[in-house]
Amino acid sequence: MSIEAELRAEFDYWERKEAAAVDALPYVLLTFSTLVTLLQPTWGVPVNAPTVIALSAGAAIWLLWFHTLHPQWRGRRLLMGGYYAGLMAFMGCLVYLTPWYGFFAFAGYPQAFEYLRGRWRYAGVVATATISAAAYLGGVDPLTADVLWEWGTVSAVSVVLASGFFYLAEMMELRDVRQKRALAELHRANVKLEEALEENAGLHAQLLTQAREAGVLDERQRMAREIHDTLAQGLAGILTQLQAAEQSLDEHPTLRRHLTNATALARESLTEARHTVHAVEPMVLAESRLPDAIGDVARRWEEVHGVAVRLTTTGDARPMHADIEVALLRTAQEALANVAKHAAAGRVGLTLSYMEDVVTLDVRDDGVGFDPDVKRAGGSADGGFGIAGMRQRVRRLTGRLEIESEPGGGTAVSATVPAIPAGG
Repeated sequence: MSIEAELRAEFDYWERKEAAAVDALPYVLLTFSTLVTLLQPTWGVPVNAPTVIALSAGAAIWLLWFHTLHPQWRGRRLLMGGYYAGLMAFMGCLVYLTPWYGFFAFAGYPQAFEYLRGRWRYAGVVATATISAAAYLGGVDPLTADVLWEWGTVSAVSVVLASGFFYLAEMMELRDVRQKRALAELHRANVKLEEALEENAGLHAQLLTQAREAGVLDERQRMAREIHDTLAQGLAGILTQLQAAEQSLDEHPTLRRHLTNATALARESLTEARHTVHAVEPMVLAESRLPDAIGDVARRWEEVHGVAVRLTTTGDARPMHADIEVALLRTAQEALANVAKHAAAGRVGLTLSYMEDVVTLDVRDDGVGFDPDVKRAGGSADGGFGIAGMRQRVRRLTGRLEIESEPGGGTAVSATVPAIPAGG
């Protein structure tokens, strides 16, 4: 809990305590005064019980009607001034009957502070002190000169003391008002601070996104330069040499067919490399959807290697984010390349599954298989990153790559990535 909330809770707690005490005090004092008064005959002191009970009941009803049952009237100064005057009348009559009602008369002080404002509060102090002074003196009957002098002196002293306490109470009330105002201002400041922090958090997230996008763009541009300076130039040289060899092999049709396939693969790879330099995106995806692109890759691979390939697409085949489609296409290409190099398979099956949250590509073959737990040396110069490269590419998209294989039992490669729609 914040300091502001703790202070507000503490203020509310003590205000509730104070309000409960002020509400109950007149009834407690009235009950006590009435009980003691009605017990006086047992001590040999005569009491006009019917009058005492009637006035006490009237005072209780007066308190109940104005003080307890209608709290919404407390802001109406004229009405509550009349209520206080009536309360003083009840107190004065009861004290006149018996000084034991001086205890009840004490309730006039908090009542004046609660319902009167400004100088009228001190008028209430004078009225309460005057009635209480009569109780202190044991009554003012008979009204002789000495009794009046004593009554006036005690009343004056009571007024001075009560006025001093009232002044201190007003200062404390003013301090509470200022503290509440300070708390309200603190609350508004905290709200503005929280709004500013939320705005800063949004800006910070935006800056991080922009920085990440800028970093990705820089890395793609660096890769494009590397591809242009190494792979593309090397493929161009290979293509030139193959074309030269093809022209000198008119009498060897079988060798010509292999050279033609190699030339087509080199030309396709060179085109891909040049397209990557410009857009870092597979050209086949730029011209078709992912199922068609993987289907084209599978057909070309089948034509080159003579191994039957079947592609199955399930679910709602919808456009995905470019990074998702590139990752799945590259996984299909690398998996087929591994089948060609290592599996000696007679049949390959690809399944592209579109689900609500993920997209999965499964590549299965009936080849020789291998033990996935055996650590292998890094790929050869023409082998790329192999399984490690596929795994890294999928993991960058918070996906997962699973491989199931055993010697003589074929291999199954499964890549699962989030189904992020195009433009997401």
